[in-house]
Amino acid sequence: MTEPPDTLSDPRELLLAYLDYYRATLLRKLDGLSDDELRTSRLPSGWTPLELLKHLAFVERRWLRWGFAGENVDPVWGESDPETGKWSVGADESAESIRALFLEECAASRAIVSGARLEDIARGRDRFDSPARPPALSWILFHLLQEYARHVGQLDVVRELLDGATGE
Repeated sequence: MTEPPDTLSDPRELLLAYLDYYRATLLRKLDGLSDDELRTSRLPSGWTPLELLKHLAFVERRWLRWGFAGENVDPVWGESDPETGKWSVGADESAESIRALFLEECAASRAIVSGARLEDIARGRDRFDSPARPPALSWILFHLLQEYARHVGQLDVVRELLDGATGE
């Protein structure tokens, strides 16, 4: 997938196109890695590429299903180890199952967004820092976009350290 065209000017189309671009870039950066490479950290912070993928699946779930749509989903914080709070992937969780979870959460996010306007306010009011003023969908989408951009950039470094691969 290539970067969205510079002719896009509609804010909604631009936001959604960039989110899909980063989602696809994330998966592309993981393609070709062995199970061992997906489960091994290359950074002092200790997270692994597979943990990052699981984290972003739950980011989608938290911000759009749980927060914006107000759904009761469980678990909401499923990527975090209850004891350490760090991202974790169990030995019984396959790379394929984490990828499927990610794709399912992205599909659920797209479905929610397709039925909403950018100015719509999150229904999960008590699930945000300021329940009296929950964010609009536009703010949530910008937040997701920056989270993806940051994490895909971190994955760029991991991939370069791992096998020298660079670029989008």
